[in-house]
Amino acid sequence: MRDHRRDGVPRGNLPLELDSFVGRGAQLAELARTLDSARLVTVTGTGGVGKSRLAARAAARRSPRDGVWRVQLAPVRDEEFVDYAVVEALGLTDHTTRLPRETLFAHLAERELLLLLDGVEHLVDACAALVTDLLGRAPGLSVLAVGRRPLEVPGERRIPLPPLGPEEAVELLTVRAGQRNVTYGYDADLDEDHGEVRELCRRLDGIPLAIELAAGRLGALSPAQVLQRLDDRFRLLTGGDRAALPRHRTLRTAIGWSHELCTARERLLWARLSVFAGPFDLEAAEYVCSGEELPADDVLDVLSALLDQSVLAREETSAGVRYRMLDTVRAYGADWLAAAGDAHRLRRRHRDWYVGLATWCELEWFSPRQGEVAARVDAELPNLRSALEHCLSEPDGAHLGQYLAGSLWFHWVGCDRLSEGRRWLEQAVRLDAEPTAGDQSRLKALWVLAHVAILQGDTVPALAALQECREEAERSANPTAVAYAEHRTGCLALVTDDVRRAERLLRSALRRYRDIGELNSNVLMCQVELAMTRAFQGDLREAVRLSADVRQVCEDHGERWARGYALYVLAYAAWSDGDPVLARALLADCLGGAHRFRDQLGSVLAVELLALVTLAEGDATEAAVLQGAAGRMWPSVGLPLFGSAHYNAPHELCEAAAREQLGDERYEDCVRHGARLGRREAVSRALRRPGGAVPLPGPRPAGRRSAAGSQTPKPAASPTHRGGETAG
Repeated sequence: MRDHRRDGVPRGNLPLELDSFVGRGAQLAELARTLDSARLVTVTGTGGVGKSRLAARAAARRSPRDGVWRVQLAPVRDEEFVDYAVVEALGLTDHTTRLPRETLFAHLAERELLLLLDGVEHLVDACAALVTDLLGRAPGLSVLAVGRRPLEVPGERRIPLPPLGPEEAVELLTVRAGQRNVTYGYDADLDEDHGEVRELCRRLDGIPLAIELAAGRLGALSPAQVLQRLDDRFRLLTGGDRAALPRHRTLRTAIGWSHELCTARERLLWARLSVFAGPFDLEAAEYVCSGEELPADDVLDVLSALLDQSVLAREETSAGVRYRMLDTVRAYGADWLAAAGDAHRLRRRHRDWYVGLATWCELEWFSPRQGEVAARVDAELPNLRSALEHCLSEPDGAHLGQYLAGSLWFHWVGCDRLSEGRRWLEQAVRLDAEPTAGDQSRLKALWVLAHVAILQGDTVPALAALQECREEAERSANPTAVAYAEHRTGCLALVTDDVRRAERLLRSALRRYRDIGELNSNVLMCQVELAMTRAFQGDLREAVRLSADVRQVCEDHGERWARGYALYVLAYAAWSDGDPVLARALLADCLGGAHRFRDQLGSVLAVELLALVTLAEGDATEAAVLQGAAGRMWPSVGLPLFGSAHYNAPHELCEAAAREQLGDERYEDCVRHGARLGRREAVSRALRRPGGAVPLPGPRPAGRRSAAGSQTPKPAASPTHRGGETAG
């Protein structure tokens, strides 16, 4: 759960603790003192010793001005994505072609915050380089790293975390057993078992993870029985790796002991669940992990048993109930899976499930479940990335990788993932330089890559991808790919001010979409872009007609993302027609939706136009502040206003009028004030009416006065009969 200021702006992303924190008073005090005097502190120790929990507790007690932000690095497998993980954890948006580290430099330069990097040991070189760069550029930044090894960075202060002392270990076992309503198996009094409990904690070396696992067993076994079985596990498991440190052997023994106490089916599910790179839901587990030895209908019961034994943890998320496995426990299961020779098959089943999930999500994006889809894909990103990695590393996986990267277009474009999406798409299309005739997967990856590059303002590679897509689509007689290539070429012409060519291409693409029966968010965006070409050429009546029709189709289908862009065009027309009240209501709806989807492009376009509306309402000061806020948002999107004279015209008009009213010095002061606003602060401010907040409006009734000064045409029941210039 994020910590928020009174204005609703997040000050961090540390989750609330779900159970009590036991012991560690001396280590917490030492860590607090060290954080007071050093900018980089690393908590080190063996797996399972409680490093992450201690660091999170210490971090939660800090109060830097801009909050505490935790980055979970355990799901990150490729060093290239360390910087992306930090950008994501900070909630930043960057649609541009610049590297994510440059985004971090810009964001952190004037901020005062604590960055908690959790799980650095498998990415130590990349983390060390990143931390060195960030600390050198951001004087207000402090870093608390957690891992089994230090970063070896100059100025680093290390806090080695030992196991729990005897009393704290006993307390932890007692508390955790009590939370499970456990009374040590035979309802024995604690005093009678105290010696055995102490001995159990001693034999577990005071390692919290091992103690947690033991607590999960005390509902069925007494401390004496646990000790007896633990002795067996020591004899069985400590002889395999004599070079391992005692504590590492103890942890592996504790996990191995818990593993041996599982039934055969529980051990099987444990091993198979290790293929998940992050949290997963029941349906995914049932598909990926089921088989002859474990029918899908039985997975829930076996999974519940693993939950009871603390092998898995359950968590509530915006995407529903999910399950996760500690990294150390996952690694143990992965070893067993590899030893059984089943890892490759399970990875392919994992890949197939997430390819299927992406297919479903793409279809459901054009539905009332659009918000649910956005949350689902966001929650599934670690596993989707793992599936992409698997596809792109398999000799026969290129086409599936292209399909998966292309199918996630709505997430890359609509939910603030342009930069990451472009990397996956570029990797995917590079794998197959000689596509097979009519290969829809590669063609789709090409036009999606072009779309992403266009929105980043990177026109040359966008044009190259579109030309390749169009030529191959025509050679293979693929009408769907031809339509998408033509559509995106028209979009490129629009943002580069070739408006007449853009109109011609977009009208042709809409006819092609109609002929093949295509109707989805892309098709609706094509019609919105056509409406923009008409608005830029002064035909506001036609722009309103086209956009109102898109709005109606969106409301019929429950689509919210493309609807926001239709509202933007309607608001532009309303402002042009001298109706700032209607324009503000439409833009409030537009901006609220874009912000919910984390669509930075839709957000910044709405803020730019709201600045002009605010000026029309008579508040030049606030208009200049909003222009400053938009100016700060644009570098995260790409080339400001695409470098387009048409998109830039409202901005220039607003600036000229505001400067005239305020004077240059006052105007610049207001712009600088706006530039200091974070994205959420800027959106919150833009949504305020003079004198109060703006309620998000519902659909505008048909027949209301339009922005063009006439009655808004009520969309026909069957928009497909409008000569190919209407979605559907």
